[in-house]
Amino acid sequence: MSDKTLAQETLNDAQREDLRAIAAMIIPASREYNVPGADDAAVQVDIIATLGRDTGMVSTALDHLVRLAGKPLSALDADRREAVAKEFRASGGAPAATLIRVVLQCYYRDDRVLRSLGLELRAPFPQGYVLEQGDWSLLDPVKKRAPTLRRTS
Repeated sequence: MSDKTLAQETLNDAQREDLRAIAAMIIPASREYNVPGADDAAVQVDIIATLGRDTGMVSTALDHLVRLAGKPLSALDADRREAVAKEFRASGGAPAATLIRVVLQCYYRDDRVLRSLGLELRAPFPQGYVLEQGDWSLLDPVKKRAPTLRRTS
């Protein structure tokens, strides 16, 4: 079974509508930058098509949203949606983080968004991208920590 079929079978119509509603809250459209919101039809198709292993966590997050709202998020007015979203961020845990990550990754690979950021419409490899040198001393506290993994040899 393909990831797209799995996502379509796992997310029902109400969940897909709530996914669209929460995605619009995570990244609203911007006229200033001429970019769509994460609720844009093309972005939503990409999200649904690529959910794959994240389908269960996203479904759990969407179900949690409905429990918090008392009905589908998409059926709420803007003020109530905002209150539910705030509570969701505080209580959603790993499923909420997964939903947000999925929305962000699909949004930031949309051609219109990449163009607005001045990025070339290409895969990062094999050409790669040049990264500015940063302040490597910021890693010093991490380097000073004791190892957290058990040695196997």
